[in-house]
Amino acid sequence: MVKECFLLVFSDLDGTLIDHETYTWDDAQEALARLRDMDAGLVLASSKTASEVVAIRTALAQEAWPAIVENGAGLLPPFAADAPASSEYERIRLVLSDMPADLRQHFRGFGDLGTAELCQITGLDTVAAQRAQQRSFSEPGLWFGSKDAKIRFLATLREQGISAQQGGRFLTLSFGRNKADQMRDIIGTYQPRYTVALGDAPNDIAMLEHADFGIIVTNPHGPPLPRLIREDQGRVTRTQVAGPVGWNRALLDLIDRLDLN
Repeated sequence: MVKECFLLVFSDLDGTLIDHETYTWDDAQEALARLRDMDAGLVLASSKTASEVVAIRTALAQEAWPAIVENGAGLLPPFAADAPASSEYERIRLVLSDMPADLRQHFRGFGDLGTAELCQITGLDTVAAQRAQQRSFSEPGLWFGSKDAKIRFLATLREQGISAQQGGRFLTLSFGRNKADQMRDIIGTYQPRYTVALGDAPNDIAMLEHADFGIIVTNPHGPPLPRLIREDQGRVTRTQVAGPVGWNRALLDLIDRLDLN
């Protein structure tokens, strides 16, 4: 039976609901409590794996709602402990291994890193880093080459049906589905009266534009997102503060402004 929902909130995690430095959402507790009191749904939408997201979803007591994982390449069903099995990650790694060396050498994906090195890059502890490497649908990584080499790298991937999305930190490769694709399916299932999306990076733009109300959480670690069309209509707003502090304030303000209580 599908859970009824008046308000459905789609939220990115790192740099949005979760602080980039502390990896906590403590500063968003007031808004999270307000959502629980309203019986609103919270759909986590992240580049994180199902293994990572299931632990966060449980800690937030949001197991009754689906979660969007690996940048939209996969979906974690309600109450599930893992996403459906997929061979997409192995296919991406195979394409990378067959790529010309002059392009391949500039991309370091999670599959190229040892757990200790991933901990150093991300600040994750060992257990969290191991969860981040349990991938099914996508390969995030860092690009170290020139802009011209990146253009050729991405063109080579497209020939194999692989697209790339730039997040707040990593370039993520997948076979095309994104957060907004999964979002549309979830909205179709739950038919909420209102939808809100919060994010901080280019890979969140489609999700922010598709929601009834989008909130761009400022990201001090990267260039600001371009101005979105619906900002002029007041349907997309920006926070002045980064991370869960900005997330908390913006969501509380929107709930009060729309009298959604």
